[in-house]
Amino acid sequence: MLDLGTSLLASVERDPRALAIVDGETRLTYREWYTRISSLVAGLDAMGLQRGDRILTLMQNRWENATLHWACQLAGLVITPLNWRAKADEVAYAVTDSEARAIFYEAVAAPEVMAAPEAAALPRIMAGEPTDGAASLSSMLEAGAADARPRAAAEDWSLMLYTSGTTSRPKGVPRRHRAERAAAVAHVAQNLYHHSERTLGVMPLYHTMGVRSLLATSLIGGTFVCLPRFDVAGALSAIEAERVTNLYLVPTLYHDIVHHESFSKDRVRSVTKLGFAGASMTDGLMKKLDEAFQPALFVNHYGSSEVYTFTIDQKAPLKPGSAGRAGINQMIRVVPLGARSTETAAKPGEEGEIIALLNGDESFEGYWKRPEANEKALRDGWYFTGDTGFFDADGDLFVTGRVDDMIITGGENVSPVEVESCLSLHEKVLEVAVVGLPDERWGKVVTAFVKRAGTITAEELDDHCRTSGLANFRRPRSYVFVDAIPKSPVGKLLRRKLVAGEYDSET
Repeated sequence: MLDLGTSLLASVERDPRALAIVDGETRLTYREWYTRISSLVAGLDAMGLQRGDRILTLMQNRWENATLHWACQLAGLVITPLNWRAKADEVAYAVTDSEARAIFYEAVAAPEVMAAPEAAALPRIMAGEPTDGAASLSSMLEAGAADARPRAAAEDWSLMLYTSGTTSRPKGVPRRHRAERAAAVAHVAQNLYHHSERTLGVMPLYHTMGVRSLLATSLIGGTFVCLPRFDVAGALSAIEAERVTNLYLVPTLYHDIVHHESFSKDRVRSVTKLGFAGASMTDGLMKKLDEAFQPALFVNHYGSSEVYTFTIDQKAPLKPGSAGRAGINQMIRVVPLGARSTETAAKPGEEGEIIALLNGDESFEGYWKRPEANEKALRDGWYFTGDTGFFDADGDLFVTGRVDDMIITGGENVSPVEVESCLSLHEKVLEVAVVGLPDERWGKVVTAFVKRAGTITAEELDDHCRTSGLANFRRPRSYVFVDAIPKSPVGKLLRRKLVAGEYDSET
């Protein structure tokens, strides 16, 4: 297996004049980009950074961020990207936990970086106009240097992602060059990407989906069209102007695009392939996207930071809700909830915990300095995902939620995803999230939080559920109409905020 630096060099030699990256007025071919990357490698050397050192980054999806990612692969450094919205305490934790040797950031993250003494004490390099004594990333990129040669091996660490940490301290997920490249090759194969495709680089480069888009695009001599910060108008303009051919987004971003007032089929006519991951997609949204884009390929990709691909469904609209079958580098099982053995398989239709084989080419090998997390999640060569699901009679996987999200009401298990998909099919429901709220009699009561697309009452929604075939015990017993459904920066639904009452009721 090639290391990523050699993989990039192969792409440069294969397609030197192909357009590699676009960011506003910046347009670089593979040969031109390699020159800038090489300059940055020289700059990293001048800082005294050594193979295996970690560097922390807090940047949006600008071309300098993508360039830094590749420079680290060539130099043998471990890039450790953090959400550019991170607060000072989160920055401080990541600096200390990762043992970072330098920090790269931009103006939007500067106040929090400077408020974290651990970060302020490191060598600091800023994209854009540097402040507070930071060095200039632009100067490093513009300095001349000889072509960089790959220094890392396939077994070296490539990057370390941090999990979201919704219930505990964020966990570092270190991944090797070979695992990262295997995931990128699988991404190309499973999404049927062809030579010179163009992708919208909007999923953040601190997220596994964003990194995969960057690496996969290089393998096919394609163009990575940067969108530093998601906004629908900017996304539609970039798709139209740069003739983007494929999209790989979380469902929330698709929802915002297809419901935007300036959306039209004509503006996205270049897009032939849709892929989504990061969360389940409701039946209603999938139907709307299929009608709006009429894609040749519509892929549901189910995976994680730890093990990139779990399952793939390349014909998602034909069986809504299905996550398909194991990816080409993977084996998947469903075991009964609470099971300790990896050999006890749940029956078809029986909901259980989804586990993934750790021997797969895309897999991580354990969390960074977190033995207690490894003990919980890694067992007998399998990764316990914390996700719930079941196999249907055809052998296709359905992901129903998180083990912690399962609603136990009156002794019955209710999956929020199933209820959400049912409600999403009502034309007056724009968005919906379902949680279990404490109840003295039932333990938890199924509660639906709804963002309306028009005038609709709780009684009408209850009638919709009754006539849709949803089992009686799964019907919401309460409806709350809200202005917005709380989500993470990458569009993941934050059910915990609804349970905690952190939402605004509809005004």
